[in-house]
Amino acid sequence: MAEEEHLVIMDETAIRRALTRIAHEIVEKNKGIDDCVIVGIRTRGIYLANRVAERIGEIEGRPVPVRELDITQYRDDRLDAAVTKAEAAAALGELEGMPFTTKDKIIILFDDVLYTGRTIRAAMDALMDCGRPRSIQLAVLVDRGHRELPIRPDFIGKNVPTSKQEQIQVALKEIDTIDQVTLINQRG
Repeated sequence: MAEEEHLVIMDETAIRRALTRIAHEIVEKNKGIDDCVIVGIRTRGIYLANRVAERIGEIEGRPVPVRELDITQYRDDRLDAAVTKAEAAAALGELEGMPFTTKDKIIILFDDVLYTGRTIRAAMDALMDCGRPRSIQLAVLVDRGHRELPIRPDFIGKNVPTSKQEQIQVALKEIDTIDQVTLINQRG
């Protein structure tokens, strides 16, 4: 029977510091937040996006828009891969009844863990269906390597080189009652 070894690699303090650093890096890279929109990938990416947006608001003295992105319809392992424009609009939802467009926006896409890159590719497809952004930047809490697609994050909380037998588990207070990142090693 396989054993699992759990190692906490980021606690609440480390996550808070990483997100604060990412917020400062986003403001610095974009010379402010004009035309920026932070888009969090469901599920944990949206909570991280909201936290970073809050810190950016403290830094800049004004809010940065945040959107939630559901990439379910865009996954490449989905049997019916055709996505309608209505599904594309629904992926980003509506803000106060107004459709959202990515046209000419600087999109900061946020996810919890970057692994193969397939989730990010699906997210970029969804974003492109909602208009042509000026640019898409990628922020992740943890980059664990093993890319299958040529995708590289612009903002990284922590690089954690892993083997394929290891997993990264992100727990956030909003849904898991604790903030921590754990490396799980499958033994046996």
